[in-house]
Amino acid sequence: MTTVSRTVDVAAADLGASSGRVMVGHVGADRLDLTEVNRFVNRPVRVAGTLHWDILGLYAGVLDGLRAAGRQLGRLDGVGVDAWAVDYGLLDAAGNLLGNPVHYRDSRTDRVMDRLVAEAGAEKLYELSGLQFLPFNTIYQLAAARDDTQLAAAHRLLLLPDLIGYWLTGEQVAEITNASTTGLLDVRARTWSLDLARLAGTSAALLPPLVEPGARVGELQKEVLEATGLPGPVPLFTVGSHDTASAVVGVPAATERFAYISCGTWSLVGLELDAPVLTAQSREANFTNELGVDGTVRYLRNVMGLWLLQESLRVWNVAGLPADLETLLHAASHVPAFSTVAPVDDPVFLPPGDMPGRIADIARHTGQAPPQSQAETVRCILDSLALAYRATVRDAQRLSGQDVDVVHLVGGGARNELLCQLTADACGLPVEAGPVEAAALGNVLVQGRALGVTPDDLAGMRALLRSTQAIRRYEPSGRAADWAAAEARLQRPTDRETA
Repeated sequence: MTTVSRTVDVAAADLGASSGRVMVGHVGADRLDLTEVNRFVNRPVRVAGTLHWDILGLYAGVLDGLRAAGRQLGRLDGVGVDAWAVDYGLLDAAGNLLGNPVHYRDSRTDRVMDRLVAEAGAEKLYELSGLQFLPFNTIYQLAAARDDTQLAAAHRLLLLPDLIGYWLTGEQVAEITNASTTGLLDVRARTWSLDLARLAGTSAALLPPLVEPGARVGELQKEVLEATGLPGPVPLFTVGSHDTASAVVGVPAATERFAYISCGTWSLVGLELDAPVLTAQSREANFTNELGVDGTVRYLRNVMGLWLLQESLRVWNVAGLPADLETLLHAASHVPAFSTVAPVDDPVFLPPGDMPGRIADIARHTGQAPPQSQAETVRCILDSLALAYRATVRDAQRLSGQDVDVVHLVGGGARNELLCQLTADACGLPVEAGPVEAAALGNVLVQGRALGVTPDDLAGMRALLRSTQAIRRYEPSGRAADWAAAEARLQRPTDRETA
């Protein structure tokens, strides 16, 4: 462990699918705290039938945050950027962006995955990349765009946190934890795969050099310093630039026998392992092997997450219905358990739209009574998420051979007391909820280590988290048989599947 007692001030730009934030971290051997200096909406924009990210708006939000940090502190010792996975920007030979990045929920990848899997074989794809089969993975996005003029003109592909980093420093790299989500990385060799790039219809020359978390990429460019008022030099460090990789660093685990749920718009549910699990059983269970900090593997499955609740609130708000989350959660806590359950990972829930209506349709298709109120819809979502967490945690243990004593639930979902208790009940394990800002904390910890002020290993960093962050423990209650019966209801075929 490091014995240095000084502290540093670093900025973590943490970009989520619905909002972005810049947090200032004050970190040292026995100190770790965050101050939010800027939060901004991440609002996708549909243009001419295609759903895009407003990447320039996000970059402006980052600059505003760095400017606010400079006003507050006068200087910064470092900057790190993390964001969601799979989406990318294309640059021409001069480094100019070729159009706004396309959103992973856009329909351009419809049926592309099935075609590529049939062409290459599921076994080969999984053996190389170790990735869960999801229709929006970067490899399928590239295959969908292979005839586009933008792709033909592209000189470089940058994942979104690396694109923000390029604008900040002028350096083009690919941080490896996020690169591992693309379907283009050989997960065992930890290098880009020529075979996978060819399958996507592109060249490995499009892909930038890989770097590990904690690398000093470069320094903020002169124009960035001028725009933010920061005195230089300010280094940019790679962190776990996939926000889940940073969030897993931010899990305050006391032992290695833990599962994590990084719960936001998506829920990433899994274990931290030393090596990928590439068995046929793992592939059939649709588990993913993404790379983590310090050579770890994030063995997990994507669960649809709080997207269902967020989109329901949006739909109700547009319709002029009450949409206060705390009020609805209180009402949902009094709705009988398992009144309605839904398979939250059904593809029908992936695109934006009328989520309450889709839940009602699935209830009818599965012979259940549709929710009759907003509170019943919310309870259906939370019961169903807890069931998905239960199944995923159990599958992860069975497939990896690693047992679990506790589930750590981090991210925005840690504020949702009802969801945390239901997760403990469903899994039959204690749930330790918090920290909410796990991704930003993981970002700050990796920067602090690069600057030589935080513990040298994950265990030490997590001990610092436990001593500085608020964590709430939920003990399991209720009857396991009731959860098993509800789970069995989800496994019945719908009338759509039997028609």
